[in-house]
Amino acid sequence: MDTTQNKKILTRGFGAKTGHVAFYIEHPPAILSYKNISKIIPLEGGEIDYINNQCGNGWRKIFNVFAKFLFAAQLPDHNITNFPSWQSYRDSALLQASSQEALLFSPPDFSIKSYNWHIIAGRTYAKSLLKDQIFTNSLIWLDDEFAVDTELNLIVSPFLDYRQLSNIKINRLTKIIKGN
Repeated sequence: MDTTQNKKILTRGFGAKTGHVAFYIEHPPAILSYKNISKIIPLEGGEIDYINNQCGNGWRKIFNVFAKFLFAAQLPDHNITNFPSWQSYRDSALLQASSQEALLFSPPDFSIKSYNWHIIAGRTYAKSLLKDQIFTNSLIWLDDEFAVDTELNLIVSPFLDYRQLSNIKINRLTKIIKGN
């Protein structure tokens, strides 16, 4: 099955080039040095704070919710178990070279098997990708917020925001990934 419709996708974002999980969001931070990145780059220590200071509360929420999800999921072989809290993981390892996750600003490319799980953050973004036929329309919608394609290990979840991907929904996302 050709899920990319013969389109070459330029994968770009923050974090590891391979790993356990990649979240996909539509836009990078509104900082000139990130607007035109053309590959996956690991963040350096303190770079999350820099982005938060430059871009405000929206990006703080994205990083916090991402770290909270990873901490709740406790994915096998993920180095998150070495940290006492999601905050310490966020500040010391999230999206850095040694991490096993990515935050990507490009559509998923299923022709390469880089991540165990692909999570598109936000129903609106996912539906725009479906409309553009970036991947096949084989998603099973579990409800208005979550969809799964087990063949592609693809999940659509609420956006990385406290209200949209609340702690209860983080737990639901964790159960989906673990097959519960």
